[in-house]
Amino acid sequence: MTVRRRDLMKLLPAAALPMPALGQDTRSRTLRFVPSTSLVSLDPVMSTALVAVQHGYYVFDTLYGVDAQMRPKPQMAERHEVSDDGRSWTIRLREGLRFHDGEPVRARDCAASLERWSRRDVYGRVYGAAVDRYETPDDRTLRIHLKRPFPLLLDAIGKPHSSPAFIMPERIVKAAPDTPIKEVIGSGPYRFLANEFDSGNLVAYAKFDGYKPRDEAPEWTSGGKVAHFERIEWRVITDNSTAVAALQQGEVDWLENLPADLEPLVARSRDVRIENADPLGTELVMRFNHTTAPFNNPALRRFVMQVARQVDYLATVTGGNPKAWQECRAMFPCPIPGVQELGRDQFGRLAGDEKAMREALKATGYKGEKVVILNPADSTALAPLGPVTAALLQQAGLNVDLVDMDWGTLLQRRLSKAPVEEGGWSIFHSTWPSIAIANPVTNTTLRGEGAKGWPGWYESAEMERLTSEWMNATDKGAQERLQTEIHQLALRDVPTLPLGIYFPHTAYRTSLTGVLGGSVRYPWNVRRA
Repeated sequence: MTVRRRDLMKLLPAAALPMPALGQDTRSRTLRFVPSTSLVSLDPVMSTALVAVQHGYYVFDTLYGVDAQMRPKPQMAERHEVSDDGRSWTIRLREGLRFHDGEPVRARDCAASLERWSRRDVYGRVYGAAVDRYETPDDRTLRIHLKRPFPLLLDAIGKPHSSPAFIMPERIVKAAPDTPIKEVIGSGPYRFLANEFDSGNLVAYAKFDGYKPRDEAPEWTSGGKVAHFERIEWRVITDNSTAVAALQQGEVDWLENLPADLEPLVARSRDVRIENADPLGTELVMRFNHTTAPFNNPALRRFVMQVARQVDYLATVTGGNPKAWQECRAMFPCPIPGVQELGRDQFGRLAGDEKAMREALKATGYKGEKVVILNPADSTALAPLGPVTAALLQQAGLNVDLVDMDWGTLLQRRLSKAPVEEGGWSIFHSTWPSIAIANPVTNTTLRGEGAKGWPGWYESAEMERLTSEWMNATDKGAQERLQTEIHQLALRDVPTLPLGIYFPHTAYRTSLTGVLGGSVRYPWNVRRA
């Protein structure tokens, strides 16, 4: 595959091309990164999108992070103490924490941020229900008073993905309690350059000289977050061939996700390194709209589970490389220790048997309602999934309409609860890092919160009751039993259909060192050799 330089110059923004000789020093201090999708939401608490979470880790910090074993570790916190009755947690902040506007990070900023996060996030709502009040006796001391013991408090406020509990200035939080923030000011290693932001084209960050990293080795979202680049630019390049050519020619330094079909081409380059980005993998999912026909019918959702073959989706996303995927006939990600494939006899059992599919479809009571599939054509990982589902459901006898759009438009349209004839939807596909949905509390795809939950709005009082019991269980045996019950309920109701695990690859110039693994691509520790 050859891309001529003059064609590349037409497709890439001018600023993404090499600097003239006088600018080489600036170039060496700038990291150019190509995200997998455009950054639409600048508020990583209001959005669960992976790209928003990734942006969040550049700009914001958390009281606690996690290591590679998902153990909570102090981050902004210096230490903590728990009262004997387990109902009071006192967290002491590290000295010298500052926001990007120069203001010190105070305990009241943390209290306001946690309170706002706890109303939005799926784990946060469980945590928030246990909180009685916050107390801030001085600027570096946060005391969390609980209505009842909550042993998983650090797991909640330190979770690494899908609306992490990022700390923001109190004034910004209070100005936007239930809406996206207006100012993007954090205390993380990089400052967001709002005056340069051009969604769909450029996101720029500058090193925050006031950031004081921990004196520890970095691991996932914990440890010393040392920023080595003065500037980082996200260059949105929607054409995969162009993005790969830019990487090979040194026009950009790093591709978040390497398109599977172009990996053999890149693998021949001595100047590019390819790595498995996340050892726990990413789950592909099909999300149903539970509020409108036809998928307000659980029998029809079970039917789709029985006719869909995970290998069709996984092969499409990974370019047919069987080493890059793992079938997982379960409602929890199989790479997570202890997960059992309880759906082995249900997932795909009717696949390929057209007569059996037609009979099973008739038994669901399906009346020919239109199925509208929202498909983000600009997403490398998601764009192939819509056509697979459309072909599958058409073969099975459903009335299907596949609608292509960009990811930003999909995020807006999936908020609609209108019938499909009035701009609503039936199905969209998404991805979730396995660590983000590893247990019953954090698994947003299964939670039965209804209108407060993830778009699709699955509602189940039984699911929420079992999840609460799992969280409050005092021994491992009880937790395992309850998780099995949750798993079996999810197989009956099919809130979301898992489509298997794939292991996305990231690609970067060999001149870079220090790239860390995790659920997103972290900017710290990376430097130019």
